[in-house]
Amino acid sequence: MDMTLGSSREDGTLQLRQLSYAEAAALAVQREMEADARVVVLGEDVGRGGIFGQYKGLQQRFGTERVIDTPISEAAIMGAGVGMALAGLRPVVEMRVVDFALCGMDELVNQAAKNRFMFGGQGRVPLVARMPGGIWDASAAQHSQSLEAWFAHLPGVVVVCPGTPQDNYALLRAALRCGDPVVYIEHKTLWGLRGEVDEGIEVPLGRAAVRRRGDALTLVSWGRQMLACAEACDALAAEGIAVELIDLRTLWPWDRETVLGSCGRTGRLLVVHEAVQAAGFGAEIAASAAEATGCRIARLGAPRIPVGYAPVLEAQSRIGAGRIAEAAKALLAPHPARDA
Repeated sequence: MDMTLGSSREDGTLQLRQLSYAEAAALAVQREMEADARVVVLGEDVGRGGIFGQYKGLQQRFGTERVIDTPISEAAIMGAGVGMALAGLRPVVEMRVVDFALCGMDELVNQAAKNRFMFGGQGRVPLVARMPGGIWDASAAQHSQSLEAWFAHLPGVVVVCPGTPQDNYALLRAALRCGDPVVYIEHKTLWGLRGEVDEGIEVPLGRAAVRRRGDALTLVSWGRQMLACAEACDALAAEGIAVELIDLRTLWPWDRETVLGSCGRTGRLLVVHEAVQAAGFGAEIAASAAEATGCRIARLGAPRIPVGYAPVLEAQSRIGAGRIAEAAKALLAPHPARDA
């Protein structure tokens, strides 16, 4: 299936149309497979389009030698992907969800991430490991983890967390062109999210997006959590509080210039993520901002508990717009020790 965005107008410009997060990803892979014969896909269920439809139509278009269904063994899938990359291919390694990737961690951590360093650049591992992460509605503790901080801590890999259809298209193409292993973490519940996708927009790895401009405080997040942050910004704007909202998009390398520049202007930083707050990547951003700017800082993340199955338990791990707005107001309140 060809998911071309739309037909050309009489003036030759492309007529855009709305795509879902999953359709945008499938289109990105399709375009890279068309442009580069070295790009291959391997994983469970990829032949039927993937469990979220993120490979829909690709096996029919490119055949079973380039879109490869594999046995149920994440270690074998990741290991094969590493071998393919070292042999000159550019594999898309499908892990289904980040929780299952734990079965292939040795191949990623001790082989893919370290090969370039250990062999003095003689070997490169240009693979993209797609690991959908985050809370999966009513899927409980073993299928609802946000583990991006693990991979950001790992030298040798790039970490990407797209939050919109446009970014999922552009960042996946950028990841497939990267010469190093990329851990690509799409959110499990964003696949149906629709938005305008422009094939002409390129998004380099390592560059954040400023979603809203403001001077009251800087709010940084990524992935699905951006939706709650945007909702909180709407509520705060109604009260006359202008928040600068930054979508990090790439966790490593992260856009220090954009984030720290904003913190320097606003003097306040709130970092929000769906992942557990303890040792989350928000701590890295907070520490860097404190060292560079001395701004007031707050973090907001999930409690250090497994995600529950029952809705009332699952809700304890979610960070909603109301909590974000409250944390922002608390950060804006006078600080007795500093503002006296």
